[in-house]
Amino acid sequence: MKPTYSIIVPIYNEICCLDALYSRLKEVMDSTGEPWELVLVDDGSTDGSTDKIRQLAEQDDRIRPVIFARNFGHQIAVTAGMDYSRGDAVTIIDADLQDPPEVILDLINKWKEGYEVVFAVRAEREGETWFKMFTASLFYRIIFKITDVDIPMDTGDFRLLDRKVVDVMGTMRERHRFLRGMGAWVGFRQIGVPYRRAARYAGETHYPFRKMFKLALNAITSFSYFPLQLATYVGFISAGISIVTIPIVIIMRLAGDQAFLGQASTLIAVLFLGGVQLISLGILGEYIGRIYDEVKGRPLYIVSEAPSETNH
Repeated sequence: MKPTYSIIVPIYNEICCLDALYSRLKEVMDSTGEPWELVLVDDGSTDGSTDKIRQLAEQDDRIRPVIFARNFGHQIAVTAGMDYSRGDAVTIIDADLQDPPEVILDLINKWKEGYEVVFAVRAEREGETWFKMFTASLFYRIIFKITDVDIPMDTGDFRLLDRKVVDVMGTMRERHRFLRGMGAWVGFRQIGVPYRRAARYAGETHYPFRKMFKLALNAITSFSYFPLQLATYVGFISAGISIVTIPIVIIMRLAGDQAFLGQASTLIAVLFLGGVQLISLGILGEYIGRIYDEVKGRPLYIVSEAPSETNH
């Protein structure tokens, strides 16, 4: 029987959470009275999560394990889950239970009202440091300002997507993925559902600052040309400062002012302009590197075990 609902869970070293995750998801989805499936995507786990996923799949045939050949990253794992999902409504949720599975029922209610993208909005957060909350808030406000896509603030990947949205996103195969931005870009009827984000159930986060920074960089470079424009602005400002200061320096030197004697002012100007040029080259390099990754045409992920059916 074709499932009405698909639940996608990307997993990387989450063995401490899997039993509780399955128990709570099963209770929630069984309460709908409709067929459902659970797509567990193992993203190269090394802590025994892979065997646990296989064990759960043997116990419940509604579980569809997708086992990667190695670690490809969270966004790619979610993409694979979407490729292998079959439901009319597809929900993405993390394995650490910070996003309560019970909220899925609220997402489903909005989907039944006709909304095709229902994203969960983090109204409250438990167990997160002030630094993480501050940087997350700053990131969403920056990305909101510099992109043309209306990406909802204070949201993660926890959301429900209609099948037509999943199919459209399945045609978007860029490697440097920012799924919540892609979900906003495709359009359709969208609405947010506020919820209280819980503390992590067990273990430690697998999204440290380094990975958060990389995700932010992917978001900015995927949906904005602002960094390239910023390099241009800085170049014009530097040139403008130079044009203004050149006659001032000439006049002061002719007047015998000692402030501009020697090589110090020249060295400072050269270092400043050299820094601007290197920053600009670095920004260009980021975009060129992404173009290089795309033109190689490699697959987004490699699966070692998976159900035979796929939607892509």
